[in-house]
Amino acid sequence: MRFYGDHFGMETLATDKDGNYFLHDGYLTLALLKIDMGGEAPAGMNHFGFHVADIAGTCKKLAHEDVEPPQRRTSPRPYAEYRAIDPEGNWFDLSEHGYGVD
Repeated sequence: MRFYGDHFGMETLATDKDGNYFLHDGYLTLALLKIDMGGEAPAGMNHFGFHVADIAGTCKKLAHEDVEPPQRRTSPRPYAEYRAIDPEGNWFDLSEHGYGVD
């Protein structure tokens, strides 16, 4: 998917006839699966996150996409500063300070 390649360096490993995408960044593999409520795969993950070097720069690049601008998270959780949504409607977080850091 171009969105994740352009903004987070992920490359498509494979696709299948059902429209599923399998992306990879050299460390993590991300499977974006179409959900069929009558199928066997349960609805899974709520969201995922990216550790980025420059939140402001990343938000500026995302402004050129057909998506809502990333929003500052209002929860007191220390895991990510911003929440965003990709063109397919999947939520993801953005963190400049990193995950698991107090």
